[in-house]
Amino acid sequence: MAGIEKDCAIAAGIRCDVVTLYSGALYHLYRFKKYTDVRLVFTPEFQMAFFGGDPDNFEFPRYDLDVAFFRVYENGQPVHPEHYLKWSHDGAKEGDLVFSAGNPGSTARLNTMNQLGFLKDVQVPFLLRDYQRRLSAHQKFAAQSPENSRIAQRNIFGLANNVKRYQGYLAALQDSNLMHKKIGEERRVLIMSRRGPGGAPVFSSFIQIDHALVTERQLFVPYNFIEKRFGLRGELATFARHLVRLAEEKQKPNGERLREYRESALASLEDELFSSAPVYKSLEEVQLADSLAAMQAALPDDAVIKQILAGRSPEAAAEQLIAGTKLDDVAFRRQLYADGPAAIIASNDSLIALMRDLDPEARAIRKRFDDEVDAVIARNAAIINRFRYQRFGASTPPDATFSLRLSYGTVKGYIEDGRGIAPKSAKLPAFTDFAGAFAHSADHSNQPPYDIPSTWQRAKSHLKLSTPLDFVSTLDIIGGSSGSPVVNKEGEFVGIVFDSNMQSLAWNYEYEDQIGRAISVDARGILEALEKIYRAKALVKELTRPPQKAKK
Repeated sequence: MAGIEKDCAIAAGIRCDVVTLYSGALYHLYRFKKYTDVRLVFTPEFQMAFFGGDPDNFEFPRYDLDVAFFRVYENGQPVHPEHYLKWSHDGAKEGDLVFSAGNPGSTARLNTMNQLGFLKDVQVPFLLRDYQRRLSAHQKFAAQSPENSRIAQRNIFGLANNVKRYQGYLAALQDSNLMHKKIGEERRVLIMSRRGPGGAPVFSSFIQIDHALVTERQLFVPYNFIEKRFGLRGELATFARHLVRLAEEKQKPNGERLREYRESALASLEDELFSSAPVYKSLEEVQLADSLAAMQAALPDDAVIKQILAGRSPEAAAEQLIAGTKLDDVAFRRQLYADGPAAIIASNDSLIALMRDLDPEARAIRKRFDDEVDAVIARNAAIINRFRYQRFGASTPPDATFSLRLSYGTVKGYIEDGRGIAPKSAKLPAFTDFAGAFAHSADHSNQPPYDIPSTWQRAKSHLKLSTPLDFVSTLDIIGGSSGSPVVNKEGEFVGIVFDSNMQSLAWNYEYEDQIGRAISVDARGILEALEKIYRAKALVKELTRPPQKAKK
């Protein structure tokens, strides 16, 4: 895969990725044109981008203007692509067929029942506890001062989002009706494999996956804390790990490297390493201390945690490690990277030295996990899913892999089942509007997170309050799909995905279109806000009257 990607990327600005589908039953090569000069044009106030805050997250009705516009440049000039999505003036209506193109992150719809059992019993509860603990640590830090609140805000919203998301995942795994359906699907595959040609290896593959899951249960905690760095949280620790491993991996042939350090991934990794975004040592210390304490509690007798702490408390170790690093300085990171292996070996930077010392143990547990768990599951899942594909074709979509997918669905309201903020059995229409946003704010005395900003209050009398603001559809999305354009059957832009309801979180394991919904900002609401609230008439004109094609 690394060789194919490297041979493909023959021109500057081209990135190539080999994408694995159906657990390895299919492999596709994707080529991307990459732009690096991307400039912010418009963003609304935070209050309206995340109106309703965490209480309304994964809920409906919603009243968010969760959009931003960027302009892409090449050679100092705006890019005028030959193909683009034309803006719809009429928008969508209930019952319309709509499509969405995006990059959904990951799903587990093709997992075996025993893999789903591992998720329910081990992985999802572990991750939920991790997010809850980290959220609490961030909230405690944020409460100490306005500045702390500012710098922790982004992480807090991300962690709160994941707490709710994993609560939804766990509820789905505990849903007996859903699991009975999954059992029936697995039995169907097993019965067909015994009756049809080419099915002989399938039953054996289920057994091999079960054996790998036994090993995964044994390795899960140390692997996550040591190799995946759940015990060494923070951007600075991440920089240190990458720099230490890059020094070694770049000396190897491309095909022998750890996959995240292959040639086709280096440009994006370097962008991450050399970002000029500020890193706050005060927050880094909190994250590191919290993760070290969790690691000590989970692995009290492990040699790695004893090596890290060296008799210190997690708080004292974190304080000394963060005080002793200069990795918050982008120039220092860049120089260390440029100087290569010799500089890494000689460095006395606290985090570089720590990652350098821990790397042999981390690599050892990764190798065992890769060989005895990942490789076994991947090899045997490919056999099972190749059989599925041969029998059912693409009618059973491959699991999401952060790669480009096209989804279709219908703009459609639903009847609440009691898992949302609306009353049980309430019939929820497909659309919300500006009038609803002002009413929702008034119902909460215009207090955060329902405080409508003054720009909206001043423009209220000029707005057509019945203009649709958000809408729901049966588009098949999952985490990673936010920002996906929604188009009608004419290929016109009618909205943009920004969330989903709680019921849709079960889509991680099985798609249904009765109550699960994707939530999008309506194209008409975007134009109404741009023109009458933000007075961005030039931007409205540019969006609705796209520029001419570039001359060839």
